[in-house]
Amino acid sequence: MAHLLSASCPSLISLSSSSKNSVKPFGLKQTVLNPQPLSKPSLKGLLFQVKQHKRRISPFRATISQQAPPETSTNNNSSSSKPKRVMVIGGDGYCGWATALHLSKKNYEVAIVDNLVRRLFDHQLGLESLTPIASIHDRISRWKALTGKTIELYVGDICEFEFLAESFKSFEPDSVVHFGEQRSAPYSMIDRSRAVYTQHNNVIGTLNVLFAIKEFGEECHLVKLGTMGEYGTPNIDIEEGYITITHNGRTDTLPYPKQASSFYHLSKVHDSHNIAFTCKAWGIRATDLNQGVVYGVKTDETEMHEELRNRLDYDAVFGTALNRFCVQAAVGHPLTVYGKGGQTRGYLDIRDTVQCVEIAIANPAKAGEFRVFNQFTEQFSVNELASLVTKAGAKMGLEVTKMTVPNPRVEAEEHYYNAKHTKLMDLGLEPHYLSESLLDSLLNFAVQFRDRVDTKQIMPSVSWKKIGVKTKSMTA
Repeated sequence: MAHLLSASCPSLISLSSSSKNSVKPFGLKQTVLNPQPLSKPSLKGLLFQVKQHKRRISPFRATISQQAPPETSTNNNSSSSKPKRVMVIGGDGYCGWATALHLSKKNYEVAIVDNLVRRLFDHQLGLESLTPIASIHDRISRWKALTGKTIELYVGDICEFEFLAESFKSFEPDSVVHFGEQRSAPYSMIDRSRAVYTQHNNVIGTLNVLFAIKEFGEECHLVKLGTMGEYGTPNIDIEEGYITITHNGRTDTLPYPKQASSFYHLSKVHDSHNIAFTCKAWGIRATDLNQGVVYGVKTDETEMHEELRNRLDYDAVFGTALNRFCVQAAVGHPLTVYGKGGQTRGYLDIRDTVQCVEIAIANPAKAGEFRVFNQFTEQFSVNELASLVTKAGAKMGLEVTKMTVPNPRVEAEEHYYNAKHTKLMDLGLEPHYLSESLLDSLLNFAVQFRDRVDTKQIMPSVSWKKIGVKTKSMTA
């Protein structure tokens, strides 16, 4: 059964359940048939594209109905007579899709909320996932056919509060997992319009989620994806959210200082402050997952069928370090080490991302509590990752070299870095550490799809210092 949420009327209008194609005109394929040309970039043109995309796909609700045998399994909710309901905002994205499937497999009732704009970004910038990915409708239909489990779908923009409010009232979530933000630091540094879009989309969207919880689900637990990038690279240990300080003879526990390094990271800092304030003022319960750099593409659920396959970005705008290095090795491109290569960060396997979210949901924050978990499992420098990929590639017969690239970012290239990350471990996280077998698997995956690689997208083209006010075309 598919439903349309009218933008002018909050009532649900039923559409024919016999035609899956009834919802397709609102999908991405329809919206990008006539994209705005990028040959004459302008701020109005960029904003028009995004607004038109939102207008054509927003808002509607679709529940894919398809006969399939039910699957019997046990999970954290087996003792409850009513399965917990989890809304995954940004459920069509890299982390969100894997998480939605994992939670559904664990017998949570799952709804995805997404405006599908991440797919539009690829078209705007001339990018493409290494892996071919199915439409969100085909993904959800395939999951239903394989498992018998239904994932509800709400397509729309959470920056439009009426849509979000109707989604909340319709689904009534017990927990909200919020991935629904523009997630790329380089994207936020392309030009003024992308910087403004990033901050507006991320900060206003999160504010709307907080107001929706206050108005329609006071007991709802917010699990928000933050970033370790909020902390920067201080010359002291990084604690999990809070630090106890003694100053002039007085002691207090305060939020850990933030040193964001892009307009994207700054949006995450603003989110954290807004969430902390509403926990104090309104009694909202929230967990901020300050996630490190994610690598990998496979989870148990995404491997069940090619239509469930996750995206893997290798370009210089959305790709992450280890994923990029493995793709570069697979196509014979030198590994692109920015500057001195001493930049050290926390990393984790995408299988641990979904596990951490599940743990946070199963162990919710108390009313009025703003928890911060540092979500990563290991620390590596860029040079260390390059060496690991070089070694793994050699075992596969790949000739892997590396090159030093002038650093397009403004960041310390050699620094102290020691971040605490014990809270999720204490709650039962069982990490998948980076091993030779995992690197072999990721490299083999990259080799499998290397014919899809556009090598022109590998080198960085976004400069932190050269960002300007003119809307920039990123097409090849």
